[in-house]
Amino acid sequence: MMAKWQISFTLPVEDSEKFKEAARLLAEKMGLEEPDVVCHKKLDREFTFYIVYGSLKYSVDYMNIVVKTVDLKTMTMKGINEYIKENIKRKIVIVGVSTGTDAHTVGIDAVMNMKGYAGHYGLERYDMIEAYNLGSQVENEDFVKKL
Repeated sequence: MMAKWQISFTLPVEDSEKFKEAARLLAEKMGLEEPDVVCHKKLDREFTFYIVYGSLKYSVDYMNIVVKTVDLKTMTMKGINEYIKENIKRKIVIVGVSTGTDAHTVGIDAVMNMKGYAGHYGLERYDMIEAYNLGSQVENEDFVKKL
């Protein structure tokens, strides 16, 4: 089975028929059979963007591909709370913070806030977790003082 491919790339050349042919020849050297330059656009004086279609003469035996997978066992919120009670025997304290000038809190909020993300509750909702979301742009000194 021969795969059909679309590739795009830029070359450090001006836009002309000569360099359109150079792009076609380059695609041929990459393994495309009957490459067709369907688009070429001048980006500036020294660079041109190309889109090339063609058939790839290389193939992969899909039936013999082996991929290692990880079998994940996830615990429910109730299971996590029970595990902490039975094994740690006290609440766990977790602090979420983005220090310095970084203002990205989306990930911290998704993990920490009660509502959580993608159907998973945030740590603030767990009985056996004491969660503190300090937000973003917290000075390192202030963060350490809160510990």
